[in-house]
Amino acid sequence: MAMSFFDQFASPSYLGIPLIAIAIALPWVLYPSPSSRWVNNRLITIQGWLINRFTNQLMLPLNTGGHKWALLLASLMVFLITINMLGLLPYTFTPTTQLSLNMGFAVPLWLATVIIGMRNQPTVALGHLLPEGTPIPLIPVLIIIETISLFIRPLALGVRLTANLTAGHLLIQLIATAVFVLLPMMPTVAILTAIVLFLLTLLEVAVAMIQAYVFVLLLSLYLQENV
Repeated sequence: MAMSFFDQFASPSYLGIPLIAIAIALPWVLYPSPSSRWVNNRLITIQGWLINRFTNQLMLPLNTGGHKWALLLASLMVFLITINMLGLLPYTFTPTTQLSLNMGFAVPLWLATVIIGMRNQPTVALGHLLPEGTPIPLIPVLIIIETISLFIRPLALGVRLTANLTAGHLLIQLIATAVFVLLPMMPTVAILTAIVLFLLTLLEVAVAMIQAYVFVLLLSLYLQENV
C-alpha cells in the first residue's frame, strides 16, 4: 500500500511508448484560439486580459532589453498553470511532478539569462559574485559561496516546483484513502475528513497556480540581474 501511493508519479506508457509527450502537448489543444472577428467571445477576452495583466506585471521591473522575453515567460506561465491544474483531475498524470521535466525547463532558461549577462555586461555579471565593500580576507570565500549559490538556482527552481506538487498530490491521496477506510466504521469522522479533503483540494488549486507564478517570477528576477 505504501508503494502504491507513489504509482501516480510514474510516467505512463502504452506498449512501451511513454505518453508524457501527449500529456505535455495536450494543454495547448485546450486553449481557445483568437478569431479574426472584431469582437471575441467572453472566454477569449478574459484569457487575453489575464495574460496582458500578468505580462505587464512581470515586465514592469525589466528594461527594454528584457521585454523580448515577454512571450516566452507568459507562454511558460500559462503552460505550467494548465499542466498543474489538469494534474488535479482524477486519473490524470502531472508531468511537472517529474524532476527531470522541471530541470529541463529551469536549466536552459537560467543558463540563457547567465549567458545574456556575460555577453552584454560581463563586468556587472561578474560583480554579483563579490558584494561591494567586502573585506579582503573574505573575498575568496565569498566568491566561492556566491558561485555555488548561482549554480544552485536552477536546481532550486526545479526542486521547488516538484516538491510542492508531489507533496500536495500525496497528501490528497492519503486523506482520500482515509475517507474510504473510515466511512464504514465512523461515518461522522469520515464526513469531517472529506470536508478537510475538499478544503485541501482548494488549497492545491491555489498552490498549482502560485508555484507556476513563482517559477516564472524567479526567472524574471534572474533576467533582471543580467539585462
